[in-house]
Amino acid sequence: MEAGIVGLPNVGKSTLFNALTCSQSAQSANYPFCTIEPNEGIVNIPDKRLGIIAGYVNPERILHAAMKLVDIAGIVKGASEGEGLGNKFLSHIREVDAIIQVVRCFEDDDVTHVSGEVNPVSDIEIIEMELMLADMQMLENAIGKAQRTARTGDADAKKRVAIIEKCQAHLESEEPLRKLELDPEEAKIVAGYGMLTAKPVLYVANVDEDDLLGEGPLVMQLREFAEKTGAGVVPVCAKLEAEIAELDEADRVEMLESVGLEEPALAVLARAAYRTLGLHSYFTAGVKEVRAWTIPLGATGPQAAGVIHTDFEKGFIRVEVYGLEDLQEHEKESAIRQAGKLRIEGKEYIMQDGDICHFLFSS
Repeated sequence: MEAGIVGLPNVGKSTLFNALTCSQSAQSANYPFCTIEPNEGIVNIPDKRLGIIAGYVNPERILHAAMKLVDIAGIVKGASEGEGLGNKFLSHIREVDAIIQVVRCFEDDDVTHVSGEVNPVSDIEIIEMELMLADMQMLENAIGKAQRTARTGDADAKKRVAIIEKCQAHLESEEPLRKLELDPEEAKIVAGYGMLTAKPVLYVANVDEDDLLGEGPLVMQLREFAEKTGAGVVPVCAKLEAEIAELDEADRVEMLESVGLEEPALAVLARAAYRTLGLHSYFTAGVKEVRAWTIPLGATGPQAAGVIHTDFEKGFIRVEVYGLEDLQEHEKESAIRQAGKLRIEGKEYIMQDGDICHFLFSS
């Protein structure tokens, strides 16, 4: 699963991306479009539960869940009509599963704002409008073909036309498609077009070092806006996080303590982005490794097994499950089994975040 980092020019996107991926690339220059091709990186999802499990199991290695991040060049007003780098980068957004929008929530006379003033809500509205205009163009291009096929009596094409028209009407009301209620069949058709405004969004408030908790007026404007749209907000000082990312572990802990943080804000952001993608983790635990596996919310036992190997899903028999609390109470899996706390679940079981599992399957 992929999340694309977007934003207006000079909001701190690439600084944030470099910090998240511990990139050693040079800091971006203070001008738009310095990211000419989308940079990609894999970021681990920090999860303290892995360390706790490993403390009981003593494995050879620990493997975190991970996700792919794509740093996309700054979008400007008029991008849908080719302004700036225009549709080239809108197409890059079309390929990701969720959008992380970096919003500038700090004042700095030395960093030019593309609009001339710092206004988080206005920044969001500029990008949202460009994405809606791009979606409208995509639907306008698609409906002609669908209508021609529908005139032959094709039932699927008629359904497609109806869904496209429903989406067009919604966009014309200046609302993103993520707010449009769709049944599963409609959602599948819309997903096939890669609609930009149908993707879930997480807002990152890029704050100054004196507002690390995101309690200043600019962030509060953003929080109020996000609450109305059902989106999350994570305050991050990209500049500070970039400095922290370059330190070794001991110095990192010392610096975090000096600014009053328990962990890097990037850890909070990574977990929030993971949830925005509709993902969670289950664990496997053995002497070779303790590992977090990524699955979508609502995944069944066989689907979770298939993440390890497709044969596990095909031959799924059952899954043995226990929780972290069981491990902390009984300390060993054998003791959990003897205490009757090891659950046996079948093909209909819906996986829960943090399940510790053994899958049984037929070859």
